[in-house]
Amino acid sequence: MPWRHAATLGEARLTFLELTIPIDDPSRRTALYGTSDRNLRLIRTAFDVRITARDNAVRIDGQTEAVKQAAFVVETLQRALRNRPALSDDFVQESIALASTDGRTQTRGMLDVFVSGAGISPRGEGQKQYIQSILDNDMTFCVGPAGTGKTYLAVAAAVSLLKKHRIKRLVLVRPAVEAGEKLGYLPGDLKAKVNPYLRPLFDAIHDMMTFDQLKRFMRDDVIEVVPLAFMRGRTLNSSAIILDEAQNATPSQMLMFLTRLGHQSKMIITGDDSQSDLGDGTKSGLVDAMARLAGKEGIAHVRLSQADIVRHPLVQEVVEAYGDTDDTVR
Repeated sequence: MPWRHAATLGEARLTFLELTIPIDDPSRRTALYGTSDRNLRLIRTAFDVRITARDNAVRIDGQTEAVKQAAFVVETLQRALRNRPALSDDFVQESIALASTDGRTQTRGMLDVFVSGAGISPRGEGQKQYIQSILDNDMTFCVGPAGTGKTYLAVAAAVSLLKKHRIKRLVLVRPAVEAGEKLGYLPGDLKAKVNPYLRPLFDAIHDMMTFDQLKRFMRDDVIEVVPLAFMRGRTLNSSAIILDEAQNATPSQMLMFLTRLGHQSKMIITGDDSQSDLGDGTKSGLVDAMARLAGKEGIAHVRLSQADIVRHPLVQEVVEAYGDTDDTVR
């Protein structure tokens, strides 16, 4: 990473830097830059730097600290692309957040996942409390609005435990409930029918391991992605079991799920308790369970807020605009 220029701006004592980062693999430039250079624009906006791509290199210039942070993100994305075909928006945003909190030297709280250089860190006190609660308790409930990282951090914590051999398998569960619109008959086998409901869990896990790793783990039943209805009759030992969109589970389904917990296992239940797609006045199993289990030892309850939103900055504006209406997106 050659250092090309540095200058000092008069009495303001603002140090500026121009940095050129070679592209490791020119054939992966499109994946690194993002569609229409989206990733570069996100970096530019986050750190207020000028960033241009030419001749198989990325050039960054601006205030010294901002340039170093932006360069850290570019290098992180390059390392990640050695093991994956593409970069998700969530991964790019996590990399930016890590650099913004001086993640180059402060890795406390970072979750180590299978992709080299792709450690995931919580943002803000709410997310830090969430991760700590997962590590300290065998059962954790986390509720909050869209974009607060409920699912993403739960999967990251579980993948980190799997990598450290503290668990032997990861089970990702979701109710197969349609969100406000009827999809009708879905063609294909069982896997094809439930895939639309489970897709968000796959999206999260793709940031944390390569496609080949995921395929191997699923083939060997180390990772299982399953609809909630298929959990009946099982006991899961030495596992991390995540129930996503738990507000769409009925109280009886929630009881069935919670009693799947086995020895040396952790259970993480996430959802938005302000809404439910169950309809017909059916009570949410998430709300019911949190009320019944309040104050029980070994069971943590974490509530994330709009301040914890980590998706595109406009998501926070959308959530605030819609408030607590039933039509708020996940």
